[in-house]
Amino acid sequence: MKSIGVAIIGCGGITLQNHLPGLALCPDTKVVALCDANAATLENAKQQTGVTIASTNYEEIVKRDDVHAIIIATPNFTHGPIALAAIDAGKHVLCEKPIAMSYGEARQMLDAAERANVRHMTAFTYRFVPAMRYLDHLVKRGDLGQPYHYRSCRLQDWGTRNVGWRQVKKLAATGEIGDMLSHRIDFAHHLIGPMKRLVANIGNLTPIRDGAPNDTDDWVAILAEFQSGASGVLESSKLASGVNESWRSPDRVELNGSAASFSFTTGTWNELQYGQVGGPGLKALPVPKEFWTWPGSPRDPGAGDPLITFRYDQAWEFIDAIRNQRPCNPSFHDGVRMQAVIDAALHSAETRQWVDVPA
Repeated sequence: MKSIGVAIIGCGGITLQNHLPGLALCPDTKVVALCDANAATLENAKQQTGVTIASTNYEEIVKRDDVHAIIIATPNFTHGPIALAAIDAGKHVLCEKPIAMSYGEARQMLDAAERANVRHMTAFTYRFVPAMRYLDHLVKRGDLGQPYHYRSCRLQDWGTRNVGWRQVKKLAATGEIGDMLSHRIDFAHHLIGPMKRLVANIGNLTPIRDGAPNDTDDWVAILAEFQSGASGVLESSKLASGVNESWRSPDRVELNGSAASFSFTTGTWNELQYGQVGGPGLKALPVPKEFWTWPGSPRDPGAGDPLITFRYDQAWEFIDAIRNQRPCNPSFHDGVRMQAVIDAALHSAETRQWVDVPA
């Protein structure tokens, strides 16, 4: 395939800020079609991109012969239907997380993609952070030793502002656990391995947001046991008053093992904190330059805001996997594994019991 035609379904902020700049770095790759259910959003994307083929009907777009791959950046309840339609049409799929409304739907998407032999990718964007890539390398090399503990905490101050479809359960399935903690669940899987069982609690402290009903969670905590024997503690909240939001708010992952501890803060893309067993405490550990970009990516790590530009490597990975007919990293397998944890956590919160996580 000399030139890869991409259709983007869902033309909001994530598409314009992350996906389009990333695709622009990929040689012989062109955005050939746009789709959004909102006509005004679609028109705005057309004006910004110059793409003339556009539709509010995704079924028209996925059937086009000049479309080889699609990127899904729509509300959660549409991910499954759009992905299955695209896979049925033989298209490669990159889908925002969470890829589905449930574990069962996610498995259906994965199974369909595997049968159709198309590339499939879950948009776990933070996998591409240089510090996260280096941390994964160090853990795999054995620098951590035997994993003891995994810990993540994501706190933001969103107050009671309206967050649109994300506060409607029938459109989003979940709130904070799917929106923010999903990335940290993937961190845990990526660094430590599968979870074995968990106990969880969720909370909705803002049943009304800016005058509109909210029936999704805005706080979640999980206590987990990994198959490796390590323990895990994960917490995420939209209601940590006064701590700001985005990269300016607390967002930390810490690993403790038999040989060392590592700490990663997403606001610091090129540095970890590191301490050896018996040592005086954590100290700065710079990320070597070979980890600043994804393998093969043509991105200049010195250009643009480093807290944003790492996201562009995600598009490179998707297109390169298509071109070389290899699995994407991360794939729908990772999306399904994360969804299994979400479903187990929801069940645990409802029953107030420990719940086994499906293998």
